[in-house]
Amino acid sequence: MPRFIPPLVFALIGLILFGQGAYIHAKALLAQVLLERAFARTIATGRPVKPWSWADTWPVARIEVKRLHASAIALAGSSGQALAFGPGHVEQTAEAGERGIAVYSAHRDTHFRFLKDVALGDEIDVTRGDGRTFRYRADSSSVVRFDQSGIDPVTDRHELVLSTCWPFDALTSGPERYLLHATLIEPGS
Repeated sequence: MPRFIPPLVFALIGLILFGQGAYIHAKALLAQVLLERAFARTIATGRPVKPWSWADTWPVARIEVKRLHASAIALAGSSGQALAFGPGHVEQTAEAGERGIAVYSAHRDTHFRFLKDVALGDEIDVTRGDGRTFRYRADSSSVVRFDQSGIDPVTDRHELVLSTCWPFDALTSGPERYLLHATLIEPGS
């Protein structure tokens, strides 16, 4: 076998892997543009608007950390299909601003990449589909197993949890999740 074949094979494999990674990030960025448009129409019309005709979900909130210039449109539900395009509002958790805990989950390497830079005390704004914005303050974080979150769904407080895989720099998924906890400091406007 000629000596140039093995390096050529490795280069081809590297190019394929790079292409797959670039595709995932490009899809995430394009989806957020389409989701932003659909979210604006949701607020304007008062009705959920799908970001594309075949979507099985729709935008329900915008999550912003202004200090970091970070923003992401969250979708209804936290299925794998929804999380491919943006953060998902976890089923059967409170809506932002409501009594209980509103939980949003997203991938650590795309939509919630900014969570590693959120500091305790940072303000997090969540704008719902009805246009009301609620301000939370990050007050703690934890790392837990995916099946042992410790989130109390029946709390009478107004809280927010943003969840993603842990550790932030891992190459594969694992059983641990990073949870950023925040408490409501400013009711909806």
